[in-house]
Amino acid sequence: MPTTEATDRVQLVFSLFDADGNGYIEPADFDLMGRRVVAAVPAAGDAVKERMLGAFRRYWDTLVTELDANGDGRVSFEEFTAIVLNPQRFDATVEEFAQALAAMGDPDGDGFVTRPDFRALMEAIGFQRSNIEALFDAFGPVDGDRVAATVWAEGIEDYYRPEKAGIPGDHLTADAAL
Repeated sequence: MPTTEATDRVQLVFSLFDADGNGYIEPADFDLMGRRVVAAVPAAGDAVKERMLGAFRRYWDTLVTELDANGDGRVSFEEFTAIVLNPQRFDATVEEFAQALAAMGDPDGDGFVTRPDFRALMEAIGFQRSNIEALFDAFGPVDGDRVAATVWAEGIEDYYRPEKAGIPGDHLTADAAL
């Protein structure tokens, strides 16, 4: 059974992925968000940007394949909640997405994501600034105000786990306007 926190996380992600606000997630929403995310860290290399765009495409492909119950080529909120209820259907896609996003945030390849790059990526996705800052702080920044890319990737994966509560990712839903 999903935790209340997991349900809140899924509601927020759905609202962000529904970039045009029409109540459905569609391919155009992922194209738009993908372009915003790769533009957020200009220093990231072309291969890293292409990996991120590929992860967005595979994320969409997985959603429509696994969750589009009525076959209309788009995903409603009701269909989307299946992520929380059946995470094994989505784990590999989330892991790929998490790794690609963490790599975008680490353009110099030193294994760390700086606060400005983290903030830029998370704002490109659509999260609120105060929630972004709280999440970054929850990841335990080290010298130079940066977090390990692996810590962020693991945090993204945890975000989609229905049994998780009290995780850093819950900072993203605190007082979030949905």
